[in-house]
Amino acid sequence: MNNSSPYEENTGREDERPYLERESGQRAEKKNIMTARERLEFLFDEGTFQEIGHFVVHRCTDFGMENKKVPGDAVITGSGLINGRLVHAYAQDFSVMGGTFSEANTAKICRVMDKALQLGTPFIGLNDSGGSRIQEGVCGLAGVAEMFLKNTMASGVIPQISAIMGPCAGGASYSPALTDFIVMIEEQSHMFVTGPDVIKAVTHEDVSKEELGGAAVHHKKSGVAHLVGHDDKECIALIRELLSYLPSNNLEDPLVVECFGDSGRSEPLLKEIIPDDPRAAYDVKELIRLVVDDGNFFELQSGYAQNIVIGFGRLHGVCVGIVANQPHYLAGALDTDASRKGARFVRFCDAFNIPLITFIDVPGFMPGKNQEHEGIIRDGAKLLYAYCEATVPKISIITRKAYGGAYCVMSSKHIRGDYNFAYPGAEIAVMGPEGAVNIIYRRELAIQKDERFREAKLEEYRQRFANPYVAASRGYIDEVIKPEETRNKLISALDRLKTKVVKNLPKKHGNMPI
Repeated sequence: MNNSSPYEENTGREDERPYLERESGQRAEKKNIMTARERLEFLFDEGTFQEIGHFVVHRCTDFGMENKKVPGDAVITGSGLINGRLVHAYAQDFSVMGGTFSEANTAKICRVMDKALQLGTPFIGLNDSGGSRIQEGVCGLAGVAEMFLKNTMASGVIPQISAIMGPCAGGASYSPALTDFIVMIEEQSHMFVTGPDVIKAVTHEDVSKEELGGAAVHHKKSGVAHLVGHDDKECIALIRELLSYLPSNNLEDPLVVECFGDSGRSEPLLKEIIPDDPRAAYDVKELIRLVVDDGNFFELQSGYAQNIVIGFGRLHGVCVGIVANQPHYLAGALDTDASRKGARFVRFCDAFNIPLITFIDVPGFMPGKNQEHEGIIRDGAKLLYAYCEATVPKISIITRKAYGGAYCVMSSKHIRGDYNFAYPGAEIAVMGPEGAVNIIYRRELAIQKDERFREAKLEEYRQRFANPYVAASRGYIDEVIKPEETRNKLISALDRLKTKVVKNLPKKHGNMPI
């Protein structure tokens, strides 16, 4: 593709020209920014990329566009191998008409998406575009809309990954949003529906593109970005690593990696992770790393809704999706953001046959007026719906406490959990001892005003519910295990569940509380 001067006569959107010129200047200053072709060469195994549609040009003849034709028309499409597996991809070329979408280049992208669906391969988009090419009017919009349809039809059939390598503006941002994972680059990626100039004209707000839609914003505030790299190479390396955990399509299981470690090994350090004080915080990621193979935990959305942790790991070579409450942040309570974050990850794992491991230490749903007004009822139901709907193997461990509706939601036995374990100190109840005693004995406490009476009732409640054995006696907990046995128990349960077959009732689709 032509990598000559990008801003002589080839910007696709006149209204975006100042933005594209600023982008050009910043790119000249910043190092390690690759061309579209270099990105694809780095993404695929050496020498395996095969291009499709190299000589395609746009058909527009309005506004002098007949004199601005470049082979490939601002996007490179094709396929290649990543760690020996076939993958289809496209890379937008910002040096050609600002990487803008046209009828011709969206047709190229749709064609390679069709091929990915036919062959059952993952699909990757390297986005670097100023948006739709306004000279083409509705024809360009039609092409973008067709891409949205292809993304939607491919959802749950093949893994889709989007990398935002530069600007991703306007309606073009919805194609990445429809994919499974989004990777951005620090101080280089920008993703927004309306740019800073439009916002200033309409709302009179002054905002930079970094504040509006930079990688930090989407990684920490909006949750749009799953991963963030420092530069092009790190961004692409993250994509390759992410792919190593995923199957090629929904009819395959994830690759099993040979594991040389002892599957039955005990982890004595796990005994020291959970504090004796039930109100003391700890980092659940330390627990996860002690359980998974080689301590490798591939976390997603680490900066967003940190009260829940999601990501991929392996247990004796088998890929698993991990969901965990994080006591280190908001005591691990579920709020609107955490519920949405967990729900989408659970649904992805279920779509692609990835078993779910859930570590539970949850005091309940986050209370407060703001949470209620933001829709905690609806968002909490999303996580509940996702776990209920999932038919992959589901294994959970209550590490410390599981209170109220949050106990039900977090892969409990009652919503088709396959194996439900608990540590000896686990507490399973409607609420914690303090709140329960205050409600149950409200009248007596108001009359007696005796702290000894209150302490006695607290101790009585703890004796009754501050252990997992009541739930175990009902069959809601399958086994009470020692923390150091965690890895061995999980691997053993996974091995027993590898032939699990569960089908939901036939229907067009459910009505998830979106």
